[in-house]
Amino acid sequence: MRELAGKAAFVTGGASGIGLAMATAFAREGMKVMLADIETGALDKAVDALRASGADVRGVVCNVADPASVDHAAKASFDAFNKVHVVCNNAGVAGGGGIDQISVDDWRWVIDVNLMGVVHGIRSFLPHIRAHHEGGHIVNTASMAGMNAGLGLSPYSATKFAVVSLSEGLAMQLKPLGIGVSVLCPSYVRTRIGESGRNRPEQYGPRRQLDPASPMAAIVAEIARRLEAGLDPATVAAQVLAAIRDDQFYIFTHPGMRAEVEDRFSAILAAMDAVSA
Repeated sequence: MRELAGKAAFVTGGASGIGLAMATAFAREGMKVMLADIETGALDKAVDALRASGADVRGVVCNVADPASVDHAAKASFDAFNKVHVVCNNAGVAGGGGIDQISVDDWRWVIDVNLMGVVHGIRSFLPHIRAHHEGGHIVNTASMAGMNAGLGLSPYSATKFAVVSLSEGLAMQLKPLGIGVSVLCPSYVRTRIGESGRNRPEQYGPRRQLDPASPMAAIVAEIARRLEAGLDPATVAAQVLAAIRDDQFYIFTHPGMRAEVEDRFSAILAAMDAVSA
């Protein structure tokens, strides 16, 4: 999609972080934008800030883990803009706790948001994009954690690997239809994903408090430090914008992560070579 002005975009997790940065970049290109987020106060603040810049922006409260909520957000987008061309399935949460401490509820929450949230976004918007015959682009936010298992056994990594695979398959099916797909794989970016438990619905049970003296607490603290020193979300948004225009599938934000990916791929190729030897 080379021409974005006048088109409409839908962004989940749009009230902060990478989602808000993408929405801001789209608005500056003359796009109409629907921000979707589960956090009402932050959503209202983000919409007001973008409108103050003259952008045509709306907001809708949306829990991406709930397909009915995503359907409602899609309808609100169609009612507001008639046609939607760019869909960013960006909302995500972090959850884990170590091999012996990850609860079933933790798994369900992270899978429902990080993986099923992407599935719900595709299900709600793809028929519409196909029907208007004007092309479009879907951006699914994964992570470098979806390219290597550096976080160990983790619901977060498992869902991000799944989003990469889902996106690869989707791209092959949509290419003949003139609909682009990108999978965004950032490393550490200055977002509040480390605080995502603040929006954890009650149905997934209470948030578990880590023992401050545990090894996992030290890992969480280090992740928080790296996030605070991470990449500016606006830089990521600029890469997403370029990828949409150039129909680029993989979006990597941190070239320094190449070594970790190479280690994994080298191990895979070595195992294949061993079988064929």
